[in-house]
Amino acid sequence: MTSASFAQEICIASLPHEGQRVQELILERLREHAFSDKVLFAIRLSLEEALINAIKHGNRLDPQKMVQIRYRIDHQSFHIEIEDEGPGFDPKSIPDPTLPENLERPSGRGLLLMRAYMTNCDWLDRGNICRMRRVKE
Repeated sequence: MTSASFAQEICIASLPHEGQRVQELILERLREHAFSDKVLFAIRLSLEEALINAIKHGNRLDPQKMVQIRYRIDHQSFHIEIEDEGPGFDPKSIPDPTLPENLERPSGRGLLLMRAYMTNCDWLDRGNICRMRRVKE
């Protein structure tokens, strides 16, 4: 999917309240498209994790660095890409938070939730673009 296929593009500064504002805007659009409460919960949780990761971990809360959000909603699904200006990461390098030796480590839970709640979730480029899709039930 190329950027041209997205219906909406938003650029925000790396500030938590900006991420929350965009999250609420997207959820309102999803309600307008009659996404169920169950699917809205899944998207809300995943979207919040992805935006926090971009703002906090990718751009290190630097308000000079931007987060690009591109999304599309159709009658069957929701597609989104969230891109930060950070160095990226390898998602495979994040320890599995369900393994006994990692249960008390704080990292990896957000990625686990995003993968569990979205139909598809992967990272592009150098790991600084999160692409997610959720099919409407």
